[in-house]
Amino acid sequence: MKRFLVFPMLLCLSGVLISGCASSEQTSTESNQAASTEGATSELKQTAEKNADQQEADEKQEEQQEPQYKVSEVSSIVPIDDAEPQVALLTFDDAPDKHALEIAESLKKADAPAIFFVNGHFLTTDEEKETLKKIHDMGFAIGNHTYSHANLNDLTDEEVKEEILIVNEEVEEIIGEKPEFFRAPFGENTDYSRQLAEDEGMTVMNWTYGYDWESQYQDSDALADIMVNTELLGNGANLLMHDREWTAQAVPDIVTGLKDKGYELVEPDTIERPS
Repeated sequence: MKRFLVFPMLLCLSGVLISGCASSEQTSTESNQAASTEGATSELKQTAEKNADQQEADEKQEEQQEPQYKVSEVSSIVPIDDAEPQVALLTFDDAPDKHALEIAESLKKADAPAIFFVNGHFLTTDEEKETLKKIHDMGFAIGNHTYSHANLNDLTDEEVKEEILIVNEEVEEIIGEKPEFFRAPFGENTDYSRQLAEDEGMTVMNWTYGYDWESQYQDSDALADIMVNTELLGNGANLLMHDREWTAQAVPDIVTGLKDKGYELVEPDTIERPS
C-alpha cells in the first residue's frame, strides 16, 4: 500500500516545484519590468532636467546678447531703451598684482559685479595666472590694460599692437577667452589703439572718477568716503580703482555706500560690445 502512495506524492511535489518555479519566474519578470520602468522614468526625468537647464542657459545667453547699456564718449554707462539709469560700474586696474583676489572675494560676498583690467607683466608666474583664473571663475569680467602699462602715445603703432595683443593671447590661454574690455594706461588712447581694440572685439572705456592713487586717499576710510560721497557720483558713473591694499579694505564700504544711495551695480555682460 505504501508503494502506491509514492507516485502521487511525487506528482504533488513536482506540481509544487513547477508552481514555485513559475511563481519565481513571474516575480522575476515583474521585478525586471518594474526596474525597466523605473529606469525609463529616471532617464526621462534626467532628459527633462537637461532640457530645462539648456533652455535656461539659452535664455540667459539670449538676454546677454541684448545689451542694456553702452559706454558714452566720456566713458559713463548709458542705458539703452528702458534700462535702469541709476547705475554705477566698478572697475579695478593693474590686476592681478597683490590684492586683486582679496578684492574679488569681497565683491563676490557683496554680490557686486566688476571688471578687472589686467597688465601682462602681472601674468608672468603660475601663481599670478592662477589668481586671474580664480577671479574669472568667480564670474568677474576681464579687461585688457596692456602689457607694460606704458603711455601709448609714446609708442609706435607696432609697439601698441604688441602691448595689446600679447595680453589678449595670454588671457585667452589662461581663462579660455579674450578680454572683453580695453582701458589704455593713463586713459591715453591713440586712434590706432582704439581701432585695434575694437577690431579685437573689446569695448574701449576710460572712467568717470577715481582717487585711490592720491596720497590723501591711500586710507580705506578716506577712500570709501570719497568714492561714495564725491559730487562726481551720478547715473552711469564709471568708478576707477586699483589693485591696492587700502582699496581692498575699502571695497565693502564702497559697495554698501553705493547701494544705500540707490545705485545698482552694472553687470559687465550687459554692456554693448563692438559689432
